[in-house]
Amino acid sequence: MPLTVGFDLDMTLIDPRAGMAAVMDAVAAESGYPLDGAHFAANLGPPLDLVYRDQGVPEVDIPALVARFRALYPEIVIPSTVALPGAADALAAVRELGARTVVVTGKYRVNAALHLAAFDWRVDHLVGEVWSTGKGEALRTFGAAVYVGDHVGDVRGAKAADAVSVGVVSGPCTARELADEGADVVLADLTAFPEWLRANADRLSAVGNRAPR
Repeated sequence: MPLTVGFDLDMTLIDPRAGMAAVMDAVAAESGYPLDGAHFAANLGPPLDLVYRDQGVPEVDIPALVARFRALYPEIVIPSTVALPGAADALAAVRELGARTVVVTGKYRVNAALHLAAFDWRVDHLVGEVWSTGKGEALRTFGAAVYVGDHVGDVRGAKAADAVSVGVVSGPCTARELADEGADVVLADLTAFPEWLRANADRLSAVGNRAPR
């Protein structure tokens, strides 16, 4: 089986914070709930229903607010999102090795696919709406040997899949937080990832070939 490399999306490959804050503020204005777009955008990672729950939205209203956020998302977030440094080169490095790429994200899959299309990034598999250790099942399904993410939840997902965890300090978690959670490697951002991947490709291929599928 070819080497498979997994990536998180928000704050690992892309920076959607400006649009995410704007959408959350729009939902707040429509619903009357005191949702904090800036705080939400600064702490991307947990799924939307959990975010609403933590901000005091009653359970009965959460599905409607999730649907509204998703409906507003394409016109507001997609155009304002930027690629993070090294993202395109990191994906290209995987392809150059003849390896497969899987993006595993907590984001709604339809909107995640729009982001990939906007940057013309081609990946082999895309899994959405999974979080923390829940990412482990998707990573195992595709035999991912490594998972790259910016959040301690991503480290937990990698560990749940027995994959090598690569943390990048481009999101809300510090290098110390990622390391303390158990990240095997911590990089400042994805610019250093291609070199690391090439240096470790043989070892990672062996890990992937042993991983349950």
